[in-house]
Amino acid sequence: MANQKPLLSKFLSFLLLSLSLSLSLWGQPPLVMAKEVIPIGVVLDLKSPVGRVAESYMSMALSDFYAVNHNYSTRLSLLIKDSGNDIIAAASAALDLIKNEEVQAIIGPQKSAQARFVTELSRISQVPIMSFSATSPSLSPSQNPFFIRTTQDDSAQVKTIADIVKAFGWREIVPIYEDTEYGNGLIPYLMDALQEIDTRVPYRSVIPPSSNNTEIREELNKLKANHTRIFLVHMTASLGSKFFVQAKNAEMMSEGYAWILTAGLSSLLDPISSKVMDSMQGVLGVRPYLPPSKHLKDFERKWKRNLTSIKTRSKTTTSLNLFGLWAYDTVWALAMAVEKAGIVHSSFLKQNASSSNVDLAALGIFEMGTRLHNTILTTKFQGLSGNFHLVKGQLEPSAFELFNIIGKTEIIIGYWTRQRGFSKDLNDNGEEAYSTSKERLKPLIWPGYTTDQPTKLRIGVPVRKTFQEILKVEWDSPTDKPIISGFSIDVFLAVQRELPFPLPYEFIPYMNKDKQSNGTYDELLYQIKTQKYDAVVGDITILASRALYVDFTLPYTEAGVSMVVLVKDDESKNLWIFLKPLSLNLWLTTGATFIFTGFVVWVLEHRVNTEFRGPPKQQLGLIFWFSFSTLAFAHREKVVNNWSRFVLIIWIFLVLILTQSYTASLTSMLTVQRLQPTFVDVKEIKKNGYFVGYPKNSFLKGILIKQLGFHESKLKPYETHEEYHEALSNGTHYGGVAAIFDEIPYLKLFLAKYCSKYTMVGPIYKTDGFGFAFRQRSPLVPYISKAIFNVTQDKDKIEAIEKKYFSSQTACEGQSTTISSYSQSLGVDSFGGLFLITGITSIVSLLINVFNFIYSHWPVSNDNNSTGNSFWSKIVEMAKHFDQKDLSHDFKREESRFHAVVNPNVLDPSPRPSIDEMQSHSRNSIEGTDGVVIHDDNRSLSSSSKA
Repeated sequence: MANQKPLLSKFLSFLLLSLSLSLSLWGQPPLVMAKEVIPIGVVLDLKSPVGRVAESYMSMALSDFYAVNHNYSTRLSLLIKDSGNDIIAAASAALDLIKNEEVQAIIGPQKSAQARFVTELSRISQVPIMSFSATSPSLSPSQNPFFIRTTQDDSAQVKTIADIVKAFGWREIVPIYEDTEYGNGLIPYLMDALQEIDTRVPYRSVIPPSSNNTEIREELNKLKANHTRIFLVHMTASLGSKFFVQAKNAEMMSEGYAWILTAGLSSLLDPISSKVMDSMQGVLGVRPYLPPSKHLKDFERKWKRNLTSIKTRSKTTTSLNLFGLWAYDTVWALAMAVEKAGIVHSSFLKQNASSSNVDLAALGIFEMGTRLHNTILTTKFQGLSGNFHLVKGQLEPSAFELFNIIGKTEIIIGYWTRQRGFSKDLNDNGEEAYSTSKERLKPLIWPGYTTDQPTKLRIGVPVRKTFQEILKVEWDSPTDKPIISGFSIDVFLAVQRELPFPLPYEFIPYMNKDKQSNGTYDELLYQIKTQKYDAVVGDITILASRALYVDFTLPYTEAGVSMVVLVKDDESKNLWIFLKPLSLNLWLTTGATFIFTGFVVWVLEHRVNTEFRGPPKQQLGLIFWFSFSTLAFAHREKVVNNWSRFVLIIWIFLVLILTQSYTASLTSMLTVQRLQPTFVDVKEIKKNGYFVGYPKNSFLKGILIKQLGFHESKLKPYETHEEYHEALSNGTHYGGVAAIFDEIPYLKLFLAKYCSKYTMVGPIYKTDGFGFAFRQRSPLVPYISKAIFNVTQDKDKIEAIEKKYFSSQTACEGQSTTISSYSQSLGVDSFGGLFLITGITSIVSLLINVFNFIYSHWPVSNDNNSTGNSFWSKIVEMAKHFDQKDLSHDFKREESRFHAVVNPNVLDPSPRPSIDEMQSHSRNSIEGTDGVVIHDDNRSLSSSSKA
């Protein structure tokens, strides 16, 4: 076989020379006789759309190239082999071409898995392999030195896909790909790109290329059960055509779904049948941008003319195909490189002489393989598919175009480049910044023939009759569309504005045909699990039982369940209201301090002050009178002892503070209306068997029974403010209730209307507050929670919303009525420090005086009378001394007064009484004008002036 090659080459040269001579005879420009015909192998799946198109395009490429470059000394001869969509067949065809046909290069094979085997042959034989359709990133030219990819790597499009997902605010997406080298190669790059934009991939659908319709339908049912509605399809045309027909049959090409096609399938839509195209309506595709040119238009006209004239295969596409154009440019690049490298048809260096067609050891080495490979890598020209320029062994990525399948056409909605992101027109030379905004794209028609963006959040909203400040559902009379407002809605809208991505939504009231509530809140939340709603927004309390089938965001309101009870007037008209300012403990402490202080002052003054002496009954009364009279500062007794004065200074300061505080508290009780709750303890209500109320269809019924221990027969459900008011007003004896249990936000609204009649006591039971509910594992939950935190921490934002709906509550809080749940009486704790100082002062003064007295009057021991010198006798003797007046103190004062009043010309010769006689007196009085009279109980001494 090898010996026949030179003969075949000479025969072909002879034919070309004869053709050249013949054309010259007809007045045509002569062809330059080819010096060398270079055999080039081609491995294609001729039964596939890509294979059929590529075969035709390459044939036209040879004709067009040498029509323009007729002076080239080399001619390519394409030797085509059919791989039959089989990896082994592709490898066998390549082996036969290299070993037996001695091809200088191979175009193909068509698929990435086939190319992986063939590249091993090229590594051994050093024959360049040029593939225009093996796009898997796992097959890298850097790892296979003689492999050249004349198409774009699939990973080049992942940035475009990620920007699409980001532009439409999709937080999760499910990739659907075929289980082949081509399908699996893209996924690692895609996952990295989606991770950068925080988009979750909850599930990956892998479909074998051999799957039948039943197997595809089963996989589609799994996808529907996973709730995700955004899909990325990465598969070949043969599998993709079956897949989308089944997707339509599964009702997944309807409103609410979105489908994105990668370049592999987007570039092969034309060969697909009309039935398949009908099942792909609303699909969004991504493919490399094909720049228009005169050469491309001429080729398109020629292509269609040839198809009409030669009646080629009926399944061949009639419009341009991107893979065919890459095949066309591959032939041109190879023809240029062969000519430039000076390749001649030379035999391979043989390693052995085996005649087996599959003996790898028998492969020869192409001596000029390296030169041809390097020349191909440096080849540049403007081809039909755009600028042909290889970077690191593969075609340089260009711009991508985004299209929308509507009917049987593909409508271009925009473009993407690495420099500008999205744009509506690539020819616009404006220097726009990089942007992923969907505003730079034209409007799309989504599956279901709707312009509404898929994954518009379907938000269920409860319908309430009361507390419409929190949530209100109305209907517009002309259109009968719901108008939803309230505190919860405004919070959600503020949260939505905080999100870093767009979040389209639709509020759907949870109502029946009569526009009334369609069930309980638990039933509403369960609609998320059944996929009727994507989320629920409103006054939804976060509960552990509900978290079993939904995920909650952070709360946006304060938490807790409390109770409202009727209030009654404080006892301002009570006969004993004057006792209320001070607590019982303070009254008792004050009384004891009064008595103790009076006793201390009496002890300190008894021996030195005549006003603190007298009969025992009189002295006992003096003790009480003196201390209590200091309340009004009405005491008339003068104190002469410095220690007594010190005690009184501290004591009077305490009395001053007590009287002022008492006066202020009593004044407040008599002038300000003060209300007290009828009940402050749940135990008291349960003990007396009173009824309590709760909101109808609320989870609070379970809390009252399970957590607080109420019997179900003691519970009464209510709905409106008015029902709350009536039940509480009737009270426990007239068919009403003792308390209403509800969540704090509702009770605040109720009290805003009836703040003078009721009060809130609690909280009784802690809850997590109001939050928004989403389906479990929803990627939106962390973003919404973070936005809620930002809104609630911004005082200006949250206070503006609260003021809009709860302003009446603020006005009610400004009323003069004071509601008190606790006693307002002053306690000992408020004056503990003063009482402590007073007590210490009194005790210290008393101890110092007692010590001085004992030290001065302790009887001296008498050895002759041991009995009389006993301890108890000394105590008795000390007591007698204590009751006696301290004459040293009094006499100094008497003497001073005596000298001040006596006539110096009168001298009283009467003898003066002895000290002992004077000590026996219990009470003395000194009076006189020009004389002094000293009285005692038994005798008198008088002195009068004489003439």
